[in-house]
Amino acid sequence: MRLLIKNGYIMTMEGTNYPMGSVLVENGTIVSVGMDVEPGNDCSIIDAEGLLVTPGLVDGHCHIGMIEEGIRSEGDDVNELSDPMTPHLRGIDGINPGCGAFRDAIMGGVTTAVTGPGSGNVIGGQFAAIKTFGTVVDDMIIKAPAAMKIAFGENPKASYGSQKKPPLTRMANAAMIREMLIKTKEYWEEIKTAEEKGTSKPRFDMKLDALLPVIRKELAIKAHAHRLDDIFTAIRIAKEFDIDITLDHCTEAHLCPQRLAKEKCGFFVGPSFGSRSKYELKEKTFDTPRMMYEAGIEFGIITDAPIVPLSYLGLCAGLAVKAGLPQEIAWKAITINPARIIGIADKVGSLKAGKDADIILFRGNPLTDIGYRTAMTIINGNIVYTDGTIKIIH
Repeated sequence: MRLLIKNGYIMTMEGTNYPMGSVLVENGTIVSVGMDVEPGNDCSIIDAEGLLVTPGLVDGHCHIGMIEEGIRSEGDDVNELSDPMTPHLRGIDGINPGCGAFRDAIMGGVTTAVTGPGSGNVIGGQFAAIKTFGTVVDDMIIKAPAAMKIAFGENPKASYGSQKKPPLTRMANAAMIREMLIKTKEYWEEIKTAEEKGTSKPRFDMKLDALLPVIRKELAIKAHAHRLDDIFTAIRIAKEFDIDITLDHCTEAHLCPQRLAKEKCGFFVGPSFGSRSKYELKEKTFDTPRMMYEAGIEFGIITDAPIVPLSYLGLCAGLAVKAGLPQEIAWKAITINPARIIGIADKVGSLKAGKDADIILFRGNPLTDIGYRTAMTIINGNIVYTDGTIKIIH
């Protein structure tokens, strides 16, 4: 199947935009982007005159499908609160693609969601990067696992302190992570020694086995950290064990952005929209993205859906623009930046030949126009949503 989108304002997120440009798609992949793109034979044509054409939006941290909308405990699979250490859990086993939030996300222009377990556990399990359209989660996966979730601060303390189980303090939280990583390193050394000597391997441990990719720097840890002290505890542990890390939420990052800029981490900011529902959110502000940008930090903006519905990712970026973040940087924060940080930029996050054809046609600008509309959403080259205003010429 060939599809040509023509006459739109093409915002590529690759450094060059094309007023009255075109995007050619074939078999789910972008073939060409530019001003003079020839459709060839047997091509359906979409006239995008007056529309903004962008990559599908990417949310680098949410829980879509894990906490289903409209129901309570039956649809809540985000935290396995029987054990604070659950690295062996896979988010894909708890995602329900039938949740209505996926439909809303598509209508909001969000085509990629990085979703997984919540922050109730010290180590929560594996996140996955998925497309927001599909019936079976296996067919929606871009990358799984995409990260290993860990958490600091109020959430693990509240989840297990009430049960009189550790962690009751931040010290215990950090110590439990260190203990598990030490055991994983020892487990890995035993496996390597057994392979070298041809002796029996250690007894299989599902939790430690799930953490092996972290120790081998094949999988980043995804650290829930709001408060500044929690942010730097996460960084401290990552340095101690020489593992890759992304810092997610970063509510107090604006308190010392110049210091954070020295760290080699991925950063996700948000959700900045909504009330300060707990103490560690007391410094929450939309100034954070601007101040991180001014310090030279690359970051993604996130919704933490369902805290903020995934369909409002553009709104969150727009509110950061209102607080002074340059619009170009805000667009990157919901497209190419999260794709790079998660390691899926070869597939999504920009309009470029060879990438997945995830394309949004906006009537208006979601970052600046309160009355904007998503006119069409295309995922893997398939039109999965249209508001009915665009004609397709076959």
